[in-house]
Amino acid sequence: MAVSGVLLVLFLVAHMVGNLKVFVGAASFDHYAHWLRTLGAPLLPGSGYLWIQRTVLTAALVAHVWAATSLALRARAARPVRYAHRRPVRGGYAARTMRWGGVIILLFAVYHVLDLTTGHLNPVGDRAHPYGNVVADFAPQRWYVTLFYTLAVLAVGLHVRHGVFSAVRTLGQRTAAGERRARVAALAVSVGLCAGYLSVPFAVTVGLVG
Repeated sequence: MAVSGVLLVLFLVAHMVGNLKVFVGAASFDHYAHWLRTLGAPLLPGSGYLWIQRTVLTAALVAHVWAATSLALRARAARPVRYAHRRPVRGGYAARTMRWGGVIILLFAVYHVLDLTTGHLNPVGDRAHPYGNVVADFAPQRWYVTLFYTLAVLAVGLHVRHGVFSAVRTLGQRTAAGERRARVAALAVSVGLCAGYLSVPFAVTVGLVG
């Protein structure tokens, strides 16, 4: 779970950096999208890099979900009889809702692909001009899309905050000072990702990008 989670977080960071090119302008953003399709040429065929990336991400996602399911089943098997009285588990909101948060994120990922990757749910759906797709998607009159996107990104942030901290613990961090640094690092990564991803739809909605 920790290793697959790290791969997914690294992708989130790289994807966010690419999204921020929308602030440079339509030409730069569209050129970046085209560059991704030709990355690795002529060694790789058209969109070859993207398909490799999708395959790796799908494998990481399947491994992450499998690990989460396996751990949940093992925890249930370890205590087949319910507690007569169970003390509340210590931890924050993110820790208590990791499973449901993961389901929300998975559903959002499917929607996001159909919206801004394949274009089936996008009002424009022009794969040659992704900048126009983004602007159309988060237009002011589509405030409900921006709201849904915001809630999903916040769910990602909560998931990442708890996940990064848990991954650091799983991979060997044990000291009290290290735990404090891990918590700060996890919060910084989470806030940075949320801010980066939400800056795009908010900028489009208020007219800073368009």
